[in-house]
Amino acid sequence: MAPSAELAERLERLAPGTVRDRAIDRLAMAHDASHYLMTPLGVVTVRDTAHLAALLRLSGSSGTPIAFRSGGTSLSGQASTEGLLLDTRRNFRAIEVLDGGARVRVQPGATVRQVNARLARHTRKLGPDPASEAACTVGGVVANNSSGMSCGTEFNTYNTIESAVLVLADGTVLDTAAPDADERMREAAPALWHGLAELRDRVRSDPAMVETIRRQYAIKNTMGYGVNAFLDHDSPVQLLLHLVVGSEGTLAFVAEATFRTLPVRAHTATGMLYFPTLADATGALPALVASGLATVELLDATSLRVAQRDPGADDELLALRVDRHAALLVEYQEADADALASRLAAWPELVAPLPLAQPATLTQDPRRRDALWHIRKDLYATVAGNRPSGTTAMLEDIAVPVAALRETCEGLTALFDRHGYEDSVIFGHAKDGNIHFMLTERFDDPGSTQRYAEFTEEMVALVLRNGGTLKAEHGTGRIMAPYVRRQFGDDLYGVMLRVKELADPRGLLNPGVLLNEDPDGPLQHLKLTPTVEAEVDRCVECGYCEPVCPSKDLTVTPRQRIVLRRERERARLAGDAELVAELDRDYGYDGLDTCAADGMCQTACPVRIDTGKLVKRLRAEHDHPVAGAGWDAAAKHWGTVTRAGATAMTTAKLLPAPLVTAVTDLGRTLLGADDVPRYDGGLPRGGTRRRARATADAVAVYVPSCIGSMFGPADASQGVRDAFLALCERAGVAVTIPEGVESMCCGTPWTSKGNPAGHRTMAANVVPALQEATRGGELPVISDGVSCTEGFLNLAAGSGLTVIDAVAFVEREVLPALSVRAPFASIAVHPTCSSTHLGVTDPMVRVASAISDDVVVPVDWGCCAFAGDRGMLHPELTASATRAESAELAGREFAAYASANRTCELGMTRATGKPYRHILELLDDATRT
Repeated sequence: MAPSAELAERLERLAPGTVRDRAIDRLAMAHDASHYLMTPLGVVTVRDTAHLAALLRLSGSSGTPIAFRSGGTSLSGQASTEGLLLDTRRNFRAIEVLDGGARVRVQPGATVRQVNARLARHTRKLGPDPASEAACTVGGVVANNSSGMSCGTEFNTYNTIESAVLVLADGTVLDTAAPDADERMREAAPALWHGLAELRDRVRSDPAMVETIRRQYAIKNTMGYGVNAFLDHDSPVQLLLHLVVGSEGTLAFVAEATFRTLPVRAHTATGMLYFPTLADATGALPALVASGLATVELLDATSLRVAQRDPGADDELLALRVDRHAALLVEYQEADADALASRLAAWPELVAPLPLAQPATLTQDPRRRDALWHIRKDLYATVAGNRPSGTTAMLEDIAVPVAALRETCEGLTALFDRHGYEDSVIFGHAKDGNIHFMLTERFDDPGSTQRYAEFTEEMVALVLRNGGTLKAEHGTGRIMAPYVRRQFGDDLYGVMLRVKELADPRGLLNPGVLLNEDPDGPLQHLKLTPTVEAEVDRCVECGYCEPVCPSKDLTVTPRQRIVLRRERERARLAGDAELVAELDRDYGYDGLDTCAADGMCQTACPVRIDTGKLVKRLRAEHDHPVAGAGWDAAAKHWGTVTRAGATAMTTAKLLPAPLVTAVTDLGRTLLGADDVPRYDGGLPRGGTRRRARATADAVAVYVPSCIGSMFGPADASQGVRDAFLALCERAGVAVTIPEGVESMCCGTPWTSKGNPAGHRTMAANVVPALQEATRGGELPVISDGVSCTEGFLNLAAGSGLTVIDAVAFVEREVLPALSVRAPFASIAVHPTCSSTHLGVTDPMVRVASAISDDVVVPVDWGCCAFAGDRGMLHPELTASATRAESAELAGREFAAYASANRTCELGMTRATGKPYRHILELLDDATRT
């Protein structure tokens, strides 16, 4: 149900164009990482703090509940609502490093990884280190009092936040960093100020409440409100700040937060310790923790068996015959090499008495360390990715005193067996007594739902009996809200109720979250996952893919493309033909046309889903037969097509740009924006014809990209083809260009368009020709556009051909023989989606570093979304995708700007106004005699 006409009008008046109430918008944003699903009335993209304050006032006057959505990675149902959902990610991403990195001021839409990337140059980092740091935002970190693998409770959000700009339920904006913040709060919110002061005094005067708080917060604890604030802080403004931490959007909105940061300890050593039993592993904890380990991660026997199914499992794990085994993944993190050397020297004596199943060694090798962390971090992916279609994955967390860890883990294992939860793994932060466990459940079956309810009741009893907390990191949410009273007792629960009443008298901020008297609350609004298709069925809706998606600020994200497929199937099964038709209509542009299909989502996805492949297949299903036949014909006459394209580009360059743009705009109106590219004056002239070149003693077969044949180089530039050949000649490296090269293509245009027939046609022409030119695969094939390299790898799969990108080839075979004669003062490097997939980014940066001492890869770089012709078909996509990177670069002038793909260079030139060139062109300039 969309908002009423009156409410919609009032929302629109506050900030025109910020309200999204189409079904596709509401359903896309209804899904977060939790197992709850509530469809909002509408979604409002909040512009700034003033807009947010006005929205809160409107909420109060209209009685409309609201919830805040940032990263949507929360697991306990904190970011779902049937009221208004406020999108506070898109326009709240500012990061300001203070005091040389000792502090950092951040808006709630910035991810933890983005903040740490800016702090890295100061060798500092945030205290909280959640595993979801690539996708979770600072807003969520504050809302859930996040901690992580190594920060414990000492450096969690509660203990490292210094101040915040809060927007209260009535729209009052309060900066807790102001020198007179407490007095301002007293004037602006007197009832809240006095109420918190009274609660402080009440809590402190009650020995039983004080004792309970001390005990509860001796371990990680995110259940209920952080009533430890009443013991730790005195002034009402500081009480409010620290109560808001972990309040899950139920007390106020955090528009900005300032944190004290930690030094990065760059010297690390990691090891996996295998024990015969869980009791042996937990028994070893005291000695290991006392040795100063930064992290101690537990993996139970089921975790180890599940991890052995992972293709990335190492030989040591695969060789283990798991019975009742358990493992501890340990890591030292030190500030300098001497400190780490001291740890390593003491290691043999430390582990000698331990009952290990295998010898335990520590490694500093980055690859080996990555392999060990892969075992731990990919558990979630392995279990979730292999769950039965139609089931929902739930990742839960608890904490107990370390002394009770073994009994708790054994009790959970018994509960899994008793309730039939197979492959349920237990892993987590053993040093803190904080463990996670994962279940998969089918909520469309009443019997399964009842099983889940019974399991939860027994789990609650187990944890509380062992002196633990039902939530340690993930927040109370909806799932544990009815159990807060049971964990804290009536008196402290009453204090929490009073906190909520003082801060949100009308109860409109995220109702049903954190405090909820309804015992059936956790079983309401459960998410169903109908079977749709392979990519969709594997998705756990975690949102890890969203930060790397080029269309995230324009239309929808990979997660949303997937959940909309689920929503369409749900509507189809319900017989709602009208909703199916509406979703199909809007999905065409939002889901298909504006997807760059760059595969970057797969690099971030824990279950390795490439949503771009799904989009390409759906494009094929929607492809018009005439267009499909046209692209198939183009594959048969590609040389003619590329020359016609180049001629058109050159002709257009000679004509007044507005005239050509007007003609293409008319064609787009008549024939469709996804079929007719839009011309703009920033596009180059056409390229030159590719020609064969026979060379004696060639060590490689070079296939210049057809992109360079259609799009000429930047003004006064030689182009990558001439640069590559000149570099090879200068270094004495012989390459040959095969006969028929003019008609060759890597096939990417056809896969991008969803045209498999044309791709097969091109493969049938190109692969035999290259097999002949390479003498049956004896010589490698070199491509000078990194996306073309990726395309050739796909085209030639199984053919015996070896394909290498020109940058990697030059770095390895050519660069050592060159002399740098004219280095660049500075170079800005734009990696690409394909350079990321193929591992070519590092070689590109190394080439840049060979010709400049000042090489910068922007922190906010991302896929430019030009995607072949996508940037000409939908220039708004490229503009949105490059906005953050171009804004970062705008603060400085570089001597040169580099990438490794012609269309990416065009996209970045359009975005920044700077002449991007292939890195090999710059290398040619710098080494030319």
